[in-house]
Amino acid sequence: MSNTPAQPMNVPSGAQTATVAAGCFWGVEHMYRKAFANKGLLDARVGYIGGDTNDPGYRAVCSGRTGHAEALQIAYDPNAVSYRALLEFFYKMHDPTTANSQGPDVGSQYRSAIFYHNAEQEKIAKEITEKVNKQWWKGKVVTEVLPAGQWWDAETYHQEYLDKNPSGYECPSHFLRKFPDLVD
Repeated sequence: MSNTPAQPMNVPSGAQTATVAAGCFWGVEHMYRKAFANKGLLDARVGYIGGDTNDPGYRAVCSGRTGHAEALQIAYDPNAVSYRALLEFFYKMHDPTTANSQGPDVGSQYRSAIFYHNAEQEKIAKEITEKVNKQWWKGKVVTEVLPAGQWWDAETYHQEYLDKNPSGYECPSHFLRKFPDLVD
């Protein structure tokens, strides 16, 4: 199946986009949809970003040879949820201390990364990463903070996969950890 570069999500004026990679994108999408339903999440879709291959497909990305990460792109209402809150959730829902892996999923496609869309997001992503590295993960965070490049939607059957397949694979490292509030 051929993918095409994604068209912008159909969201209201004033909405913003956040893009994160935290391992297998099925679980990441599922957790964000559950946590932020009716709390600012307007849309979410899984796809590929950060590589050097045009028109990536799932099998090619899973080979680890495309440079792409499995990722989640979120459209959100910044009046209902902040970018900071989305990133704090990101750091609680996966293990950002393992380079190129989450649980049994190994390869650069499963890396931990934040792909920022503007200078303000870059600033916030770096601030939050520094704080969680010091306060929660004790100097072990390997998450990349990178500019968002070309986004490619994953194949249709991957979208909302765990809603359609409730007994489908979910990475065991995807669960919400309990951390104290970050201190400024």
